[in-house]
Amino acid sequence: MIAVMGQFPPTAELVERVRALPAVAPVLGVLDDAWVVGGAVRDVLLGGQPADLDLVVEGDAVAAAGRLAQALAGELVVHDRFGTATVRVAGHLYDLATARAETYEQPGALPDVRPGTIEEDLRRRDFTVNAIAVALDGRIAAAPRAFEDLDVRRLRVLHDASFADDPTRLLRLVRYATRLGFAVEEQTDALARAALAAGALATVTPTRVGAELRLLLREPSAVEALGRVAAWEREPLGAALAVDPALDERALALLPADGREDLLLLGTSLRDTSPGTLGAWLDGLGFQARERDTVVAVAGAPGVADRLAAATRPSEIAAAVRGAPVEAVALAGALDEAAAPAARAWLADLRHVALAIDGDDLLAAGVPQGQAVGRGLAAALRARLDGRAPDRAAQLAAALAAAAE
Repeated sequence: MIAVMGQFPPTAELVERVRALPAVAPVLGVLDDAWVVGGAVRDVLLGGQPADLDLVVEGDAVAAAGRLAQALAGELVVHDRFGTATVRVAGHLYDLATARAETYEQPGALPDVRPGTIEEDLRRRDFTVNAIAVALDGRIAAAPRAFEDLDVRRLRVLHDASFADDPTRLLRLVRYATRLGFAVEEQTDALARAALAAGALATVTPTRVGAELRLLLREPSAVEALGRVAAWEREPLGAALAVDPALDERALALLPADGREDLLLLGTSLRDTSPGTLGAWLDGLGFQARERDTVVAVAGAPGVADRLAAATRPSEIAAAVRGAPVEAVALAGALDEAAAPAARAWLADLRHVALAIDGDDLLAAGVPQGQAVGRGLAAALRARLDGRAPDRAAQLAAALAAAAE
């Protein structure tokens, strides 16, 4: 299984390049029989310097992780269900697993796993370019054509049943193709199309599909990747995606640093979906409640855009976006040129405007506890936003007047 082709270095040079990684240095002398596998080796061969490593051992991965954590005084997390472990130390993350072989009882099911050799472990992986392993003691193993495919920047599955065994590889195919700029090998493309046509993703639990979708959305190439998924026929994800790269670009340009690009992009692509349908779909995919609510709000941004376009004063802008997350406001500004100035004003400045008073000040001034306090504070904030109450005294006066109404 050892092969070196094209532009890639001889085996000894490859080993030295892997051993020279800053993330590898802490492992040397502790787990010299461990294999660095997958994306880390791929990225090294492409000129990268991965900070996190996937390590495979032909033995007990949990015990190996324990030795590594003890030697490096790192944080150890054991995943009992999968027999894997994670060690975090000094800016590096190490995922350790036992070399294993897999069989699939039926398409889309989780695999039956048994301990195996490094060769068997590589054969179970998704694409040839991710099936290269370098042991810290100098050994190299690779799937057939792995180096050849990496040399010409091509994605190829390791066997014809790959997408049937694990249909989430369809989403990984898009993710890697767009992130790395790799072409899809002709037979792999045909297999992917056949799997989509056969409804392969429906054989997988929605939460697994959701996990892969979230990874795709976090990629720098997420807009392109979503566009490719949207072009799939028969809506295999269970929702109709509508991707507009120009709209995405405008919305991302408005999104502040504390916003979530992934949730903005997903909500933008689903803006034609009803809130109830969208919320149920996101729940099924395993999105957290806050993430779900943000995506649903983004999808409803056209209504926010209409209100923003009609707003003239800062207090009207605040009322137009009340309850909307920054992601929805960013999309609203991108959807309508008339709404864009108000959206920019809110995102850059108005949302940070705060009062110099609070409810305790109103209670101390004799306002009874209850709705009057809220009414007073809301009036003070409107006055503050519109420049009518720049200081504490003016804000208190505005609040007391409104509370007395």
